[in-house]
Amino acid sequence: MTIQDIGLFQAISSKMEYLNQRHNVLAQNIANADTPGYRPKDLVDVDFSSMVRNVTSATNGGLQNVSMTTTNAGHLGHLEGETDADARKQRNMYEVAPAGNSVIIEEQLVKSGENAMDYNLMLSLYQKQVGLIKTAIGTR
Repeated sequence: MTIQDIGLFQAISSKMEYLNQRHNVLAQNIANADTPGYRPKDLVDVDFSSMVRNVTSATNGGLQNVSMTTTNAGHLGHLEGETDADARKQRNMYEVAPAGNSVIIEEQLVKSGENAMDYNLMLSLYQKQVGLIKTAIGTR
């Protein structure tokens, strides 16, 4: 058994690969900031709720429905007036230059910075997990 056989390491590696690909897309957007007619691209974020639905629907006798339950009077339940998280997001508005280019450098740099922070977080998590395994087997 190798480290890559452990589910947590597979998930971290997949996230790091996604972030690496997103970095390439954002860099391409910045490189084409002055190209007439160029539209910025981005990778689609993974929808966690659809992943949970797929996992729980029919695989290995999984649960048919995942719902939040409260087991203590102090727990917070589902709030009736709560709105969808996507509805609270501000709509992306792109300015379009006269040449048809809609790349906003500042926006791409912010996305690139967020992407770098996420990558560093995954790298740190990976290193911590390897350290825990080393401690567990006594090689530290």
